[in-house]
Amino acid sequence: MASNVLIQLLPTASERPHPALSADQRLARLRELLRPLARVVVAYSGGVDSSLVLAVAREELGDGALGVIGRSDSYSERELALALDQARAFGARIEVVTTGELADPEFRSNPADRCYHCKRALYRELSGVARRHGASAILDGTIHDDLSDHRPGRRAAEEGAVRSPLAELGFTKADVRAAAAALGIASAEKPASPCLASRIPYGTEITRENLAMIERAEDALRALGFADVRVRHYGETARIEVPLTELSRLAQSGVRERVVEALKRSGYTRVTCDLEGLRSGNLNRELEKSAGPGADARAGMAVPRAPSTIRP
Repeated sequence: MASNVLIQLLPTASERPHPALSADQRLARLRELLRPLARVVVAYSGGVDSSLVLAVAREELGDGALGVIGRSDSYSERELALALDQARAFGARIEVVTTGELADPEFRSNPADRCYHCKRALYRELSGVARRHGASAILDGTIHDDLSDHRPGRRAAEEGAVRSPLAELGFTKADVRAAAAALGIASAEKPASPCLASRIPYGTEITRENLAMIERAEDALRALGFADVRVRHYGETARIEVPLTELSRLAQSGVRERVVEALKRSGYTRVTCDLEGLRSGNLNRELEKSAGPGADARAGMAVPRAPSTIRP
């Protein structure tokens, strides 16, 4: 990767750049930012944020834009297939690299900064791809909204000299979805789908077996019509999160029994439902509560206990 690349400093969570710009104007700024880069590697997951970066980079730079997917046990087969199909639809070049973070005992132990270890492995692979591709920059899909959340992966991005053009330009999730819809990107309205490891409470070891249980359980729930869902993993206990508007359907006679049967087939012996509904990054909230006021989550944490079982 070229050594003279300017790495932009991100704004703080309270300092949104260009607050008066519309989504269309922000998209135009994104094109202006990408055009001079000539050749880039985009950390691409298939989610709407990285999809927007890759699609616009493809439009502006042609084959100079290369999307790279980090394939690991915590990245579901479903997400991989969707990401590849979408990239084909807008003509982007894709390379899939294997990150193998389960070989890293620090990642596997699932500390509060788990995402740092995952992203460090990913960006190490992307750096090699960028050198082969002659890229002037590695880009990711971080947006302004992410700057106020628990994101240890940002440290790995800084260490890997990864640029975040959407955050630099103040894109919120609403801006991203509006821009993606305008470009006809398939994931414009796709629910967020963080990696499978994010369903496992901090401090619980991450294994291929528990990741596979989560993947089977969530696939089964999607097959029953729950498009936006998380299955939080507490050993033999599954805690289902769906949007509040879906709770009544989840509890309906006939549906409830099928849900319980499906999750037990996936390997769980107890099935619970979170009555607060789906909250993305919910386990981060538990981490904050258990750490206490002013505590540094990276320095230490208490492990949240499994929820009490609600028998259906």
